[in-house]
Amino acid sequence: MSPRSLATLELGVAARVARVAGVDALRLRLLEMGFVPGTQVRVIKRAPFGDPLELEVRGGHVSLRAAEAARIEVEG
Repeated sequence: MSPRSLATLELGVAARVARVAGVDALRLRLLEMGFVPGTQVRVIKRAPFGDPLELEVRGGHVSLRAAEAARIEVEG
């Protein structure tokens, strides 16, 4: 299966991080938050209009805006 954006992942579905796009401070911050390639991530909740998303990563819960989640490619 080819990588797709974390922002498009369905509610409750788990996937593995393939890569985090970009070369800026946001990419570094996402990596620091645990979105490292190979790490499992799952969508827990979506706000009523789809933004932000609540995600489970490395046993913790993180909220990201859809634009930020779109920078993370996942597989599976």
